[in-house]
This record gives sequence, C-alpha cells and structure tokens, in this order.
Amino acid sequence: MLLLHNISQLATLRGESTPRRGAALNDIGLIKDAAVLCAGGRIVAAGKQAGILRHPWYKKNKRKLKELDCSGKTVLPGFVDSHTHLAFVEPRLIDFEKRGAGASYEEIAAAGGGIRSSVASVRKASEAKIADHASLALEQMLDSGTTTVEAKSGYGLSFDAEMKSLRAIRRAAKQWPGTVISTLLGAHVVPAEFEADREAYVNLVSDKMIPEAARKKLAQFVDVFCERTAFSVNETRTIFGAAARAGLRTRAHVGQFSPCPLLGLLPYGPASLDHLDNILDSDLPHLAQSDTVATLVPGANYFLGHAKYPDARKLIESGAAIALATDFNPGTSPTTSMQFILSLACTQMKMTVAEALSAATINGAHALLLAERKGSIEDGKDADLAVFNAKDHRELAYWFGGNQCETVIVNGAVRDE
Repeated sequence: MLLLHNISQLATLRGESTPRRGAALNDIGLIKDAAVLCAGGRIVAAGKQAGILRHPWYKKNKRKLKELDCSGKTVLPGFVDSHTHLAFVEPRLIDFEKRGAGASYEEIAAAGGGIRSSVASVRKASEAKIADHASLALEQMLDSGTTTVEAKSGYGLSFDAEMKSLRAIRRAAKQWPGTVISTLLGAHVVPAEFEADREAYVNLVSDKMIPEAARKKLAQFVDVFCERTAFSVNETRTIFGAAARAGLRTRAHVGQFSPCPLLGLLPYGPASLDHLDNILDSDLPHLAQSDTVATLVPGANYFLGHAKYPDARKLIESGAAIALATDFNPGTSPTTSMQFILSLACTQMKMTVAEALSAATINGAHALLLAERKGSIEDGKDADLAVFNAKDHRELAYWFGGNQCETVIVNGAVRDE
C-alpha cells in the first residue's frame, strides 16, 4: 500500500472512455497539491490532498501505508509507448553513416541496407540473446517513465525467426515489471529469398505465421508495413483478413514515405495506423469517424533528418484521435525516451504540452486497447505512475536530452524496492 503525497501537479488524464480528440486533448485533469492512494496494484483514490487524507480508506489503513513525498514533483500515468520494434540485436551503423553522407532511406534499402540488414543478425541470434537485448531496452524505457510497451517482431522474416522473436519478447516481458503487448510484424518487408514470389511470402505470413502466433498466444496484434517499398494495400488487406480469422487485432505502418488510401484498411478496424506523414486530405474525415488511433512517431523523422513531420495540427483539427510513440528500432528511431518524443511533438509538430501528454498516455492506451486499465490515474485502474523532478508539467517537454523521471511505480510497487 502506497501514498504519494505533496504532489505539486498531478495529471490524472481521467475522462471519457473513448480516445481524446480535438479540444479534449488539452484536458489532462490537472490537480495541484494532490495525493494518490494505491493498494493491491490499483489506484484507490486520487485528487486534492486534503480530500485524500479524509478518505475512509486512508483513515483505516494509514498506519500500514508506505509514503512517497512528491514535494515539487509532477506525477503522471506511466507513459504508454504503443509502437516499438523491440526484437533486434545490432545497431545499423553503416546505414547511419551512409545517411550522414546524403543517402536516403530508400537508397540505403536498395543498396542492401535498411530492414533487411537487421535480418541476418536476428536469424543467427539465439532467443536468449534477443530477449537480453529487449530487456535492456525495456529497462531504459522504465527508467524514463514508460510502464506499458508494444513490442513488434519483424526482423526475422522467416517462420522460425519470427516465432523466435515473439518468444524472445515474451521472455523479456516476464522479467519486466511493466506491461508488454506483442505484435507479429512478419510483413515488414519481403525477404530477399521471396523477391521473385511475393505472393508466396504473403501466404507464409497469412497461412502459417499468423495462425501459429495466435495458437501459441505469442501475439495480440498483427502489423503490416504498407508502403511502396514493402506491402501494397491489397497485400495488407489479405494479411488483415488472416489476422481476423485467427482472432488477432491489427495495426499498420501507413504513409511514412508515400500516400496510402486509408479507405482500403479502415473497414478492418485496425487499432492504430502509424506514421501518417503523407496522409491524404480525403482520408481525414474517415479516420476521424473511426475508432482507429493515428499514432505519430516523430523520432523517425528526427533521426532520418526529415524537414517534414507528421501534420499533427491537421489531424487534431480533423477530429482524429492521435497517440505518440517512440518507434524504437535500430534503423530509424533508436530512442527509448518518451520524454524526447514529447519535446519533438511540441517543437516540431506544434502540439501543446497537454495534447502531447494525452497522446503519450491515455491515447496510447487506446491504441493498444488497454484504456480500461492503463493511461490515466483513476480509481480502480492499474497503479502505474511516473514521478518527475519538475514542478510544472510543461517542463517535461521544455527540457530535452536528459531524464527528468525520478521514481516509477508499477502495479503499485516503487521501482527497485
């Protein structure tokens, strides 16, 4: 049992049961001079400290409580990082060097770099090695305030290597106190050995990988990289159909480098469509009217040196629900820090700090279909909290390049205690 008290600012993110849209993104449920009660891994009560100290549960249990003094601190729900590529083992330093010399992402991929360059090392690596690498990243995420993570496979691109990657994610997740949601991304790119027969690879993903991941409960989602250098809309629809038959939900990388009509994908009810750097204006009303969350990953734009970032303002004004995520991966966004993503959202995509916080917490939870448990500080929800060394919540996006997270609480337990 735990009491967080003397909180300078508490952003509860409490509100409706649907994703935040439009003006609602600016309502972060901010409370000053606040306190939070936790027990049994859940939030018991959160609000003004004077009221919490009069709460019947507090009066009954106050002698049993551990207390955490949060004087001069800001407390948030733990970040929900809803788009990461956790299952890899090596950085892509040659890609990085080539990019610095002026090569584009697509030029690097055409020369044998990019996603395929990560495949050989993952295919050779043991499950334990992949899990160890994933565990290191998860620990870094937790240290900076992230308590829920989506983790994709996608660097195996064979049946055995994709299943191995998903098992490695599961192994790492069991060792981590936070929550990990697994995603099968067998459809990342077509591997070299299937270049002459794309249909055979789509069938491998649809007819073998997806059923096995569902049967062994290795994944909750299926993802597809829908892009001119990866999979077409029709191929994505085929894979989405296979996921639906297997009882798995879907998500997709869409419009990162080229426009992609969303009308072919939205009928499948994807939980999220991610990147959306090149969204068609004609798709905006359809996305806004759907339950699909638009997940923006500005870390990739930063690392690739793009002048253009996702048009967050246009998406917000259209009524779309947006989330933010790191897109942690070895080729285009090697960052585990959601704090850095907040900074990019505010400085490069012109989001308000409150909008960014909503997108990084409660809307990220909606993107993972976990909002009934995660993403806000409300009675009965999981007690996943992050305490920041900042008197004002706006400091989280103001300071960048460091780590302001001082303490993390996961399922009601203080980290490392």
